[in-house]
Order: sequence, then C-alpha cells, then structure tokens
Amino acid sequence: MSSDPWGRVDETGTVYVRTADGEKVVGSWQAGTPEEALAYFERKYEGLVVEIGLLEKRVRTTDLSAKDATAAIEHIRQQVDEHHAVGDLAALATRLDKLVETVDSRREERKAQKAKQTDEARTAKEKLVTEAEELAQSEQWRSAGERLRALVDTWKGLPRLDRKSDDELWHRFSHARSAFSKRRKAHFASLDAQREDARKAKERLVAEAESLSNSTDWGNTAARYRELMAEWKAAGRAQREHEDDLWNRFRGAQDVFFAARGEVFAERDAEQGENLKLKEELATEAEKLVPVTDLKAARAAFRSLNERWEAIGHVPRDARPKVEGRMHTVERAIQEAEEAEWRRTNPEARARAAGLTGQLQDAVEKLRKQIDAARAAGNDAKADKLARELEGRQALLDQALKGLEEFGG
Repeated sequence: MSSDPWGRVDETGTVYVRTADGEKVVGSWQAGTPEEALAYFERKYEGLVVEIGLLEKRVRTTDLSAKDATAAIEHIRQQVDEHHAVGDLAALATRLDKLVETVDSRREERKAQKAKQTDEARTAKEKLVTEAEELAQSEQWRSAGERLRALVDTWKGLPRLDRKSDDELWHRFSHARSAFSKRRKAHFASLDAQREDARKAKERLVAEAESLSNSTDWGNTAARYRELMAEWKAAGRAQREHEDDLWNRFRGAQDVFFAARGEVFAERDAEQGENLKLKEELATEAEKLVPVTDLKAARAAFRSLNERWEAIGHVPRDARPKVEGRMHTVERAIQEAEEAEWRRTNPEARARAAGLTGQLQDAVEKLRKQIDAARAAGNDAKADKLARELEGRQALLDQALKGLEEFGG
C-alpha cells in the first residue's frame, strides 16, 4: 500500500483522497504501481490548479461574461466535488467559492455600469429630442437643418434603451425632424412663389424702363424712372438665375436715358452760363439809370434793355433770383419816378389839394378870431380849448401846403 498527505492506494488498487469529511474514493488503478496511481491523480489535481488559475486570471483581466465564467466554474467544481484528483480539494473549493464571489461582484458592477450607461444614454437622447423639438420651430433653415443632421449622427452613436423607451424617444425625435422639414419645404415653396411673382413684376418694370430709354421728356421720364426704382425695390428678389440679368437690363435702360439727358443738360448748362453773363451785363447797364433824372429817357432805355433781356433765354436756376432781382430794383425805381411825376402834373389832384388848403386856411383864420374874442371876454378856458383845436388844424394846413408845393406851388 502506498500513501501521501492527501491520498493513498490500498492493496486492491483503489485510490483514496483525504478530505475534511474523511476519505473519498478517487478511482481504481490496475495498470501499474501504487506510486504511479498516486502520481497520476496528483497530476490531475495540478491540472485543476492550473485551470482554476487561468480562470481567475481571465475573470480578473478580460471581459469574460458572468454567464461563461459561471459555466467554467461549475465545470471545474464538478470535478472537484466528484473527487477525481488527489490533493487539497477543499482549497480548490475555497478558491472556486471566492471566484464565484468575484464573478457575482463583477456582474453587479457591470449591471450598475450598464444601468448608468443606460441612464446616461436616456438623458442624452432626451436632450437630443428636446433640442430637435426646439429646432423644429426655427426659421434658420440652413443652420437648423445642419444641426438636426448632426443630432442624428449623435443619436446613432448612443446605446439603445429598452425598446419601448427607445421607440418613444425616437418617435418624438423623428417627428421634430419631419415637422422642421415640412415647414422648411413650405417656406421655400412660398419663397419660390414670391420670387416668381417678383420675376414677373420685374419683367414688366424692365419692359417699361427699356421703352423709356430713348425719351427726351427729361423731367417726366426721370421722375418715372425714380418711381420704377421704388417699385423694383418693393418687388423683392427674383430667382437667382434671373435676378442679375433683369437688373442689368433695367439698369442698362436707365443708363441710356440718363447718359443722353446728361449730354443735353451739359450743353444747356453751358448755354445758360453764357446767358447769365449777358444778363448780368444788362443788369449792370440798367443800374446806371438810377437815380432817375430824365424819366422819359430812362423809361425808353429800360424798355430797350428789357427787350434784349427777354431775347437772351434761360439762366441757371440757382442764379436766376439774384440777376432778376437787380432788374426789378431798377424797374421799381422808374415806376416810383413815374408816380411822382403823375402826382405833380395831375390837374384834378392839384385842384383838390388847392381846395383843401383854402378850406384849412379859412378854418385857421376863423379859430384865431374866436380865440381873440374869448380872451377879450375873459373866457380863458374856451380860448385854451380853441387854441388846442387850432394846433390840429394848423398841422393839417402845413401838410396840405407841403403837398401843394409838390404840384408846383
């Protein structure tokens, strides 16, 4: 019989292993010596030790799933429990128990980690949904559209939740994108319609602008072009492929008109500048007639100057008031001289002035006699009252006499 600290072989070839519960039969050995039998089953024990060590390392250093780890542990435990090896089987069972605890702990850690990842994914997806729903109301069509596409890429990179939660969030997310797309499509459809209306309106404006380009009705046509420009701005933009061409035609028609008007106005300005010089010379010549000493000669000279003035034509608008004002001043001076001459030579006016003077002289003489009589009678109050009245009548008489002198005495 052969034995070691953990097992023995009896005379029949039966191999035993020592455990805390007593000896357990390992197996029967008939092929060799008892020592060889113990060595064989000891090697099987060493194999279990190595297998457990490898499993411990895999659990510790790899992402071996709890399910696979548990299956491997049970496979080894079955061999330990069936006592198919000679060695410290209790120590192997203890290591397996600890490995089970490790696997359970790892399972809980992974479960907690997965739950955390799920919560983070849920929070992230809810955030994406909220942002998508806000963007669905945006009118920043380009930037909002680009951002929604970026949100889809972000969504695809996130873990899935449970089917119900994931489907609900995706439905909201997808609905927000669809709502935005629908609004954007409606906006651009409306914009296309507006641009088509603008194109038609601008076609009409271009046609009218081109029809006016050869007009020589400078004032009215220039005013109409200003109105057309206001209508052009109010019409809005046409499609890009039409806008530039329409504008070039519209602007080109105006350029033709204003270039022609500019040439005509330049010639007119030069002519009016010459006219101004001539009228300034006439005004200087007219101003030499003042003061009027010979009314008849002054009147004839001014008439001649005025005829030459009318024959000259227009002067620049901004210079007109000054040069015309000079001629009007001379004209007024001649008119005033004519009025003075008329008053001096008018027989009726002279007679009226003489009659009024005579009446005032009689009244003054009568008042003087009344004053003398009142003072002689001692009635000073009456005399003073009459004296005041005399002062007024005398002033009127002096004025009448002065007027009479204007008629030649």
